[in-house]
Amino acid sequence: MSDKRRRRRAKRLPEETVQVDIESLSAEGRGIAHVDDRTVFVDQALAGETVLFKYTKLSKNIAEARAVEILKASPDRIEPKCKAFELCGGCSLQHMGPETQLELKQKTFLEHLEHIGKVSAENLLPPLTGALWGYRHKARLSVRYVRKKDRIMVGFRERGSSFVTDTEQCEILHASVGYLITELSECIGSMEIKERIPQIEVAVGDNQTVLVFRHLDPMPAADRKILLELAKQHELVVYLQAGSPDELEALYPAQPEVLYYKLPKHNVRVEFQPSDFTQVNPEINRNMLDCAINFLELNENDQVLDLFCGLGNFSLPMARHCAHVTAVEGAEVMVKKGRENAARNNIENIEFHMADLYSDEIATAPWMKKKYNKILLDPPRSGADAVIRYLAKMDAERIVYVSCHPATLARDAGVLVNELGYRLSDAGIMDMFPHTRHVESIAVFVK
Repeated sequence: MSDKRRRRRAKRLPEETVQVDIESLSAEGRGIAHVDDRTVFVDQALAGETVLFKYTKLSKNIAEARAVEILKASPDRIEPKCKAFELCGGCSLQHMGPETQLELKQKTFLEHLEHIGKVSAENLLPPLTGALWGYRHKARLSVRYVRKKDRIMVGFRERGSSFVTDTEQCEILHASVGYLITELSECIGSMEIKERIPQIEVAVGDNQTVLVFRHLDPMPAADRKILLELAKQHELVVYLQAGSPDELEALYPAQPEVLYYKLPKHNVRVEFQPSDFTQVNPEINRNMLDCAINFLELNENDQVLDLFCGLGNFSLPMARHCAHVTAVEGAEVMVKKGRENAARNNIENIEFHMADLYSDEIATAPWMKKKYNKILLDPPRSGADAVIRYLAKMDAERIVYVSCHPATLARDAGVLVNELGYRLSDAGIMDMFPHTRHVESIAVFVK
């Protein structure tokens, strides 16, 4: 859509504010009201509140809006910690108390199980929780030069917009980066190619904080010196990225340590690159691993299958507690790194395989012909429906399913329970992303 068409469309939205009573909350945490026979979803409004809002999107039956004034506040409302909360898309629930956030996520989770999967858990687990602030160890920050302000903006994008949020700090990012937003902005603003740096990849391990500066033009020596001084001043590891995410040039130090995180309970150290997928919240990740291993009830005779294994986040610690782990992942580079991590940890009772787990070709894969009595699933948002039916013949006694999307977990749970003869014995949410609408969950299926 052209800028002219966007402006014309924006002009059609009513300018005046509208007063409504908020009736309930959507699964995304938006207030729901009804105006002129339309359902209106109001950002930053809570159930039971009376608010003034402005429309941000308007169609025949549904509208979207943003609360601009709270006339009668809910007792669940709190003051957001972040000054940029009203605009920033990094968070959407900071105006809710932590308990209210958990209640919303648990309600969403249970409704999906009931309505999509037609299942319910025999035992509802208490939410798995951790630190509310500074928890995010992985992020991709947008960078944009705003000519009108003659400033570099660094941060998450504004809610529902391509603009970068104007903020001085980020409360959910690890403190080593979250409190450096202003310095990053000023640093890039002083560079010759300031308009050609679109993003900064953030990766925080147990040993160091890494920033990867993506640059679209060759970086002049003077600009390299500016970043070098930033890295030294704040004890950061800085890479430059001109090509693909794996094509990194170390700027400081010249030979950086490899990033890693430890899983002390299982005597495992996982090494990774800044671009590798790892869980953003290490505290919840450690507790989640312990929870999954406990629910699998692993013993020295178990043959375990780990599907969507990544670089071995679950596979490696599980191998410490069973006879053998077969780990399967769709990306060859992650399979290679999983094998390397197993070798570094002297874990020999594990094997890694590459396979497209959404393809029918897995039916003839050699690892599919083996017998496994316990299975761990940790799929992406699209879920594990393509592989679940192949698991039926394995007749595994226990399956633990870790999910980042409650709708696809509910769909797959319906198949496991209503078609494949499993019981959903335990299920609950994990607050991997406090102050956001993301719902992570874990479910235990018993034959």
